[in-house]
Formats: sequence, C-alpha cells, structure tokens
Amino acid sequence: MQIRDIPLGHGAPLVLISGLNVLESLEGALACAASVQAIAERHGLPAIFKASFDKANRSSHSSFRGPGLDEGLRMLQRVKAETGLPITTDVHEPGQAKIVAEVADLLQIPSFLSRQTDLVAACAGTGRPLNVKKGQFMAPADVALVVEKAERYGAGGTMVTERGTSFGYNDLVVDMRSLVTMREYAPVCLDATHAVQNPGGGVRSSSGDRRFVSPLARAGVAVGIDALFVETHADPDAAPCDSACQIRIEDLDRLLAEVCAIRAAVADARP
Repeated sequence: MQIRDIPLGHGAPLVLISGLNVLESLEGALACAASVQAIAERHGLPAIFKASFDKANRSSHSSFRGPGLDEGLRMLQRVKAETGLPITTDVHEPGQAKIVAEVADLLQIPSFLSRQTDLVAACAGTGRPLNVKKGQFMAPADVALVVEKAERYGAGGTMVTERGTSFGYNDLVVDMRSLVTMREYAPVCLDATHAVQNPGGGVRSSSGDRRFVSPLARAGVAVGIDALFVETHADPDAAPCDSACQIRIEDLDRLLAEVCAIRAAVADARP
C-alpha cells in the first residue's frame, strides 16, 4: 500500500499520522502541521497530517464540530500546499467522498461508520487509499469484510486502525491481539489517542486520560504496527474536542523517540 510517496506495510518504515482532532483555524492548523513535520523528520519517520473538518459524532448538539466541508477543505489544501505533507481527514457521508478526495491523499472512515457499505463504496470508488477505523463494536476478524468491500469497490489500498473496543459503559480497552489478527489481511495502525477516550464519560461530552497514550503506543509498536496515529495540540486542555485525549507537541517528540527505540530493538531481536 502507498499513500502518495509513502509506502505502508510489508517492512516499510513506521508511518506517523498526526495532527488536530478538529480544525479550529488556519493558523493553528499550519502551526500544528509544521511542528508534526519537524518532529517526524527529526526521528526519521514519514508523516501524514490529520485534521477533521467536521466532527459529526458529538455527544451534544452544542459541541464544537469544526469549520465544515468547504472551509475545512480550503484549510487542508493550504496546509498541503505550504508543508508538502500528505493529508488525511474523515468522510461521513457518501456524497462527500469525491469532494474530499480532491484534497485528501488518504480517506478515513470513522469507526462508528465502518460497516456502512455505501460510505465505504463511495470512498473506495475515488481510487484513494482508505484508513478504516475498526468500530468499537467489531471483532478484529470482522474487519476483513470491510477490507474486502473496499477492495471490491476500487480503493487504492486499505489500512485498518485499532482505536479500542467498548468495555462496559464509558470505557474502551485495546486488545493487542487485534493488531496481530488484523495485520494478517491489511496494514495496521494504532490510534493511541482515541483509544484512551471514555466515550460519553464527561459532562455532555466524552472524556479520557492522556496518561495512557504513551504506554499504548509503546505496546503497539512492540507488538507490530505499520502506522501510529496520535492527535496533538499546542494546548490540549483548551482543545474544543477530545481535549483529555490529545497530547502536547513536546510530548509527541518524546513519544516518537521511545517508539523508534522500541521498533529498532524489536527489529534487532529478530533472527
């Protein structure tokens, strides 16, 4: 699988997918993208910038959703033009697929929509590669059928992302065995920030605990992943969405140093 000029899987270098949970301003997006790019280059990792133009799955009608499709894509196009980074963002409706594909190099299928055949077909039909986030309600082996759908409808490659499984109410747990299972039929990404979310666990919103981002990321790299997804923010506590799950830019730098060391150690230990 290839995302623009970045190979993914089959022994290719670990890919970093990082950026904002949701677009807030053009200036903030450009600053975040520049930071992600510099940090990734420092650690020798290819990077893809991620930011959502709309957060359709919100706990409350009053929750911040983002700038919307038109303005959001203009922001992402500007980020792409100024940094040269590949771009990814999520698609919520089949009618958005072709429009988003004009800007995004990788189309993301949100976890709650991962079984929606019309959405997968529309995104795959653009010919862009897809990142399908495994639904919190799905078994790892069941995602094979989603990959089959994407390939059937013409996706330019499909990656699957683990972001936790529902564990009772308002909690998620990451079963590291899922990374092994899903990697049998597609390149695998670990979303280390959404995996620490407590869905609906806040006051009219979801909460989370960013303390667990680094341990999960380190564990995922040790098990074996092809991409690491981490949302970052200059001031996470002030972020309008998933503030408790995102990490600071400087913490991303430290995390990448750790995961690169682990990946190298695992590679050296192989016979």
